[in-house]
Amino acid sequence: MEHLQQSFTVKFEYNVFFTAGLFEVGNNILANFLSQTKSAAQRKIFFVIDAGVAEAHPQLRSQIKNYFATHTAVKLVPEMLIVAGGEEVKNDTQHFDQVVEAVNTYGIDRHSYIAAIGGGSVLDMVGYAAAVSHRGIKHIRIPTTVLSQNDSGIGVKNGINYFNKKNFLGTFAPPVAVFNDELFLHTLNERDWRSGISEAIKVALIKDANFFDWIEEHTTALAQRDMMAMAELIWRCAKLHMEHIAGADPFESGSSRPLDFGHWSAHKLEYLSNFEVRHGEAVAMGIALDTVYSQLSGRLTPTDSQRVIDVLITLGFEVTHPLMQVNEGKSPLLAGLEEFREHLGGQLTIMLLSAIGMGEEVHEMDAALLEEAGHVLANKTHQQLQ
Repeated sequence: MEHLQQSFTVKFEYNVFFTAGLFEVGNNILANFLSQTKSAAQRKIFFVIDAGVAEAHPQLRSQIKNYFATHTAVKLVPEMLIVAGGEEVKNDTQHFDQVVEAVNTYGIDRHSYIAAIGGGSVLDMVGYAAAVSHRGIKHIRIPTTVLSQNDSGIGVKNGINYFNKKNFLGTFAPPVAVFNDELFLHTLNERDWRSGISEAIKVALIKDANFFDWIEEHTTALAQRDMMAMAELIWRCAKLHMEHIAGADPFESGSSRPLDFGHWSAHKLEYLSNFEVRHGEAVAMGIALDTVYSQLSGRLTPTDSQRVIDVLITLGFEVTHPLMQVNEGKSPLLAGLEEFREHLGGQLTIMLLSAIGMGEEVHEMDAALLEEAGHVLANKTHQQLQ
């Protein structure tokens, strides 16, 4: 008997909107989006809000209620769920359970929306809950940090941590829309403001030398919280990330993960430090490590390597950490290589630099060179403190 074969394509499409004052009644961007879809059923929208955002913006919930009292294309669920921000929300499954429970309690169906307001971790968790509830509820992301507005919040990945492994459970499920509101950035503390810049440096280093030149020229403005410079950085970084997603492997079925430059060590460092080191800070250290490794392995010139380190230091990043050091070929950090390979689902593939703006994939890392790279960065840090 002959076999049957099936093949089909699913088209995904979503917009990233840039605005200020998303929930001001006179701002129609969100209302216009929600009005585009017509349905005979009563559509609802349920909000999950990062606790840090709720604290920094005490009027937010009343603003949302006022907004939907005026714009009535969908019905607001008046109860809003406040969840912990940061990696904690991905480490403890009770937060995921709360979102799923709300879907059941408030009758959120596949024609309705779950909107998440917060940093990347909250968006990751809520996106995962939305993707698996009823096999997919429409998810709106409203990122509130630099990191989530220029990278994680505008991508197609969702997930939570499990077995003490980063994003062990998750889905590839694009949002239906992303709304970047620059007003949320004004209340960020210094660490969160700086943290997201590392992802812009990452994507510039592997994809766009001109963008890295721009970052290099604007390091002082960015460090001093110049809003115009940050808005430009976020837009350019988001554009590069979205162009990559539209490429040949948006759901990462292969082992190539170019956008994870600097991330194999960053993910491990986050766990080793019990998340005292934030994701963007860990990525900055991972970028530094893999940049110097690229130099020591003969791929990158010393001049270009130094340019990268100088940009990171000028922006206020630490470029290494005691847990990043490899001694005599041994380190808990090295376990991150195997975990990264496992997460890729096949061959270990690490992105290194052959030039600024140009990445090169390798399939093994030399522990002795990693040890040397760590010592180089430790010395640079020591010299900086002199």
